Amino acid sequence: MKALIYHGPGMKTWEDVADPEIHEDTDAIIRVDTTTICGTDLHILKGDTPEVAKGRILGHEAIGTVERVGAQVKNIAAGDRVLVSCVSACGHCRYCREARFGQCLNGGGWILGYMIDGTQAEYVRIPFADNSTYLVPEGVTDEELLMLSDILPTGYEVGVLSGKVTPGDTVVIVGAGPVGLSAITGSRMYSPSHVIAVDMSDRRLEAAKAFGADITINNTREDPLAIVKDLTDQLGADVVIEAVGTPATFELCTQLARPGGHIANIGVHGAPATLHLESLWIRDLTITMGLVDTFSIPTLLRLLTTKQIDAGAFITHHFKMNDIMAAYDAFQNAADTGALKVVITRQ
Repeated sequence: MKALIYHGPGMKTWEDVADPEIHEDTDAIIRVDTTTICGTDLHILKGDTPEVAKGRILGHEAIGTVERVGAQVKNIAAGDRVLVSCVSACGHCRYCREARFGQCLNGGGWILGYMIDGTQAEYVRIPFADNSTYLVPEGVTDEELLMLSDILPTGYEVGVLSGKVTPGDTVVIVGAGPVGLSAITGSRMYSPSHVIAVDMSDRRLEAAKAFGADITINNTREDPLAIVKDLTDQLGADVVIEAVGTPATFELCTQLARPGGHIANIGVHGAPATLHLESLWIRDLTITMGLVDTFSIPTLLRLLTTKQIDAGAFITHHFKMNDIMAAYDAFQNAADTGALKVVITRQ
C-alpha cells in the first residue's frame, strides 16, 4: 500500500510499504477512505516530538471501511463504515473506566501516527477497535464526520470543558487555527458574553468571525491586553484558551486572564514556556492542560446529526491521496493558502 512516512525532522515521503496486519484479537484493519492533516503532524515534522520513530506512518484521523476484524471484536464487522478516533482505548484500565482514554494504561491513548503507524495511508490497523471506532450515522458526510476524529473533541474537551466556560463569560481564544475555531464553536454553546479571537493572520481572523467570534484581534498591530481590559472593566477574561503551542502565546494567555480566571492550554508545545509564579500565584489563576480523551464524540455526533454544529465549515481544501505532499504544502503554508482543514480522499 501507499503511505506517508516520517523520516526525521523535515523529511517525509509518500511511498510503498507493507499492508498492516492484525496483531491482537481486538484489532481491526480499516481501509482509509478519508483522512486529513493535523497541526500535531506539523509538530512531529518540526522535531517537537522526538519520540516519534523514523519510518512511522503519520496521521491519526480517518473515516474508513472495515476490511477485517480480530476474533474478539464485537461492535463492528467487515463492510461497516466507521469514524476512527484519534485516541485508542482499551476500555477497562483505571483511566478508561474514568473516560480518560488519553491516559489508557494498556497501550491506548494517542498512539496512531505517534507510537504506531497512523491513518495517512491506504489501510490502517486500529487497536481496541470496539472502543476506538464509531459507526457512521445516516445524514452526515465523511468530511463533516472527519472533524469529530480530533479537532472538535479537542477544542471542546481540553478548551471549553476544562476551561469551565459558563454563560456570560468573556472567552479569549489565542490562535484561530482549526483547534482554536473548534474552541469557538464549543464556547458558543455556553452563551458567553464575548468570544474574542487573537491571531497574527487576518485570514484566520476572518474565519474566526465566521465561526462566531464577536471580536477579532491581530496582535501584530493591536494590543490584546488593552482591548480585553477595556471590555471587562479592566479585569481580564474569565477564560483564556491557548491554541497555538508557543512560549509567547502561553505567556500572553496568562496576562489576559482576570484574577480568579482560567487558562486552558490546548496547544502542543515543543519548547519550554516560563511560568511566572512570582506574579501569577496571587491572582488565583487556574491553569489546565491535557491530551484529548474523545469522550465527547457521542455528544458531538448528536449535535452534528441534528445540525447544531457545522463541521463542514472547517474544510477549505480537497486532495487525493496521491497528492498528499501537495496537501501538506497547502496546510503548512496556511497563512498564504487560507487552509483550515484539508480533506484527503482515496478516490
